[in-house]
Amino acid sequence: MDASVNRPDVVAEVSALFERYEQALIDKDVAVLDSTFWDSPHTIRYAVGENGYGFAAIHAARIAADPPPGGTKEARIRLEILTIGSDVATVNLEFKPRGKPGIGRQSQTWMRLPDRGWKVISAHVSIMAAQVDPDAAG
Repeated sequence: MDASVNRPDVVAEVSALFERYEQALIDKDVAVLDSTFWDSPHTIRYAVGENGYGFAAIHAARIAADPPPGGTKEARIRLEILTIGSDVATVNLEFKPRGKPGIGRQSQTWMRLPDRGWKVISAHVSIMAAQVDPDAAG
């Protein structure tokens, strides 16, 4: 088993796919969003307002979603991509939510599937309450 970490070629592949997905979120390009996820009843996506168990539920939520112009992310804070071998990756993004307090967190597990290519098999999005700096309160 190849367990090499962050091979540049694999990181570049996953990075490009992640950026394509992020742009599709902004554009509400459901075809691209759907093609990013594994079409399986085993796929899970926990979002801020729903729990999607299986591809059909995830697709239904995408059709119903009404993202704000420009998407739901105001700014990226930190993006971490970890690849293991040539077929498994995790992507973790910390971001400032558009028009909401707090810190957004997004994680995805990607797997290269035979005859299907890279697919998200599990995803999670949540908003963490803004942290109060006790020194700033005076």
